[in-house]
Amino acid sequence: MNTVLQVVSAAAALASVGMGVRLGMKWAPPGSKYNAKPALLVMTAAALLLLGIGSYLALVWTPPEREMGDVYRIIYVHVPAMWMAMLALTVNFCCCVAYLLHTSWKTDALAESTAEVGLLFGAYGLVLGSIWGKPTWGTYWDWDPRLTAMAIMLVTYVAYVALRGFVEDPEKRAVWSSVVGIISFVNLPIVWFSVKWWRSLHQVQSTPKTVDPDMVLSLRVNAWASLIILTLFLLHRYRIALARREAEVALPEALPTDAPAPRDNRASEVA
Repeated sequence: MNTVLQVVSAAAALASVGMGVRLGMKWAPPGSKYNAKPALLVMTAAALLLLGIGSYLALVWTPPEREMGDVYRIIYVHVPAMWMAMLALTVNFCCCVAYLLHTSWKTDALAESTAEVGLLFGAYGLVLGSIWGKPTWGTYWDWDPRLTAMAIMLVTYVAYVALRGFVEDPEKRAVWSSVVGIISFVNLPIVWFSVKWWRSLHQVQSTPKTVDPDMVLSLRVNAWASLIILTLFLLHRYRIALARREAEVALPEALPTDAPAPRDNRASEVA
């Protein structure tokens, strides 16, 4: 049963991300004639349906946890939120590296989108974790290695977003923010492995072998819903970011491709 769930989970994740990439390529460029509304409506309906099912499973169907009772049920929203944050910030890192290797306004727009959406999910997950900490640890916040590393990582991405807001030149903004994005990503592996590297209040990551199958199903359904929501957020934010690049550089003919003009030419044209 666990194997079947893992396969279905992987397939759902790949399908959601694949649909998002496809929609992004066809629908996101300003002026595109591709009508993505039907696909977006299907994705929205799927997310709402899975959220409804996931909420029922998490609040009613799954049994209470042996040690924490009903308090543990917050993991069904806390854990997916943190997973989505790490996924979005990993994509941001890839975009930052890709932009430095091969400049593209599309890559820069996607980097901006993933940073903002990843920061949103990360802050949401951190707040949920603090709410869970009060009844289990006796406090909303403890300088636990994982909590501290996560807080530092979110602060660095706040700096990333702030940098993009302060730098007016689009080329300098893209290069500088790419460097900051790469540096900020260093914290992500520390966040993930902190519970294994240091003695921590935060529990070590669970696996399907150590968790009740009912709990695994509830967590996965909510994770699928979060993944589709993440994809929708990224699509809409990416479209906004790409439209802003078009207005800034006034080069609409360069936007549909992934190969902007050389840096020297672009710098003179932007100026």
